[in-house]
Amino acid sequence: MPATARSTDTRRSILDVAQRIMAQKGYSAVGINEVLAGAGVPKGSFYHYFTSKDAFGEALLKNYFAEYVSDMDRVLAQPGKPAAERLMAYWRQWRETQSVDECQGKCLAVKLGAEVADLSETMRLAMKEGTGAIVDRIGHTITSGLADGSIAVDGDPHGTAQALYDMWLGASVMAKIHRGPAPLDTAMTVTRQLLHL
Repeated sequence: MPATARSTDTRRSILDVAQRIMAQKGYSAVGINEVLAGAGVPKGSFYHYFTSKDAFGEALLKNYFAEYVSDMDRVLAQPGKPAAERLMAYWRQWRETQSVDECQGKCLAVKLGAEVADLSETMRLAMKEGTGAIVDRIGHTITSGLADGSIAVDGDPHGTAQALYDMWLGASVMAKIHRGPAPLDTAMTVTRQLLHL
């Protein structure tokens, strides 16, 4: 295998391990050495792959959101199904992934959002860009639902998308606090009301 391919694979392995660990512990509680050990990478080689811990955090978030929106696109692009059905499939998937392990879901936006926004401007911007891409996809699906008649909203589709995302993010935090899915169930009910389903 060429050296650049090995380097890319190693970098990817570091990011994958970091995502798993940080989804459980947060960003500040995880040291670089723990991530490198988990990835089987020598301690001294971190700066070969990342110029700083901030650059590492930014890469972690960009990688996470790229995978997230790719999966989201798959869920929202079910051919032949009305937009309302596709959007509700997305919310059901959210509920399922956030209610595992006593509601200790693996969403980095939920786990790291408030923490990294105060730690690093580059990480805050990566988080803003990633969550913005999610809201845009929700907004486009609402617009499609207005066109196919499966969704009705009282306001602007993008504003409704932002409100829904904000509500689900908050519900996920509350589900973690309560260690139960009731806040996610409430979010599902309110989502149906806001979309007039």
